[in-house]
Amino acid sequence: MNNVQEESVREPKKLRRRALMLATAGRIIATKGLRSLKVRDVAEAAKCAIGSVYNEFGDFDGLILTVNRETIQVLTARLKAVPMEDPLRQLHGLSAVYLEFATAHANLLRSLFEHRMEEDRPFPEDILRMVMQAFELMHAPLARLLPDREPAQVAILARLMFSAVHGIISLGLEERMVAVPPDRLGQQIAEFIDTHLAGLGIKPGERNG
Repeated sequence: MNNVQEESVREPKKLRRRALMLATAGRIIATKGLRSLKVRDVAEAAKCAIGSVYNEFGDFDGLILTVNRETIQVLTARLKAVPMEDPLRQLHGLSAVYLEFATAHANLLRSLFEHRMEEDRPFPEDILRMVMQAFELMHAPLARLLPDREPAQVAILARLMFSAVHGIISLGLEERMVAVPPDRLGQQIAEFIDTHLAGLGIKPGERNG
């Protein structure tokens, strides 16, 4: 077998091992939380040396960030699937999907927002952009509901609304003292959106665009 043939045999095996490493890391974060993730456990699941994990992802941060990229990609895909015909219903739909995802994948979402880079290294720009793109999905329906507002102002309002929804959900799922009870989150978020929009001059049931 020549070098080219050997490489063609090794490549699928390498890809499968990488996928197994990533799936293992994601499963540990999802079920036990980010702090429970250990490179040793990932290596054991993939039946390889710890060094192989580092070779594949660069370092421990690289492994976590790869999981986080998958998380935001899946979340964004679900948000983009929300029907866009009615802007008000779209805003409520985006919030409902975000709540559904956060409830089902709370630890993965925490990892996305709470992971801090080792040695205070800067956070990767591509993940920041991906998160902002998810948040900005509220921009289009808000722009339709607020046609007379400046685009820059609508962009800020969209980010503020998604940030507020994220905060309500995060506190609710943590069940902290000031949090909304988890079983009432959906209702409270819907009421928050209607109240916030009313403050912007948009009444529930009003349609634009």
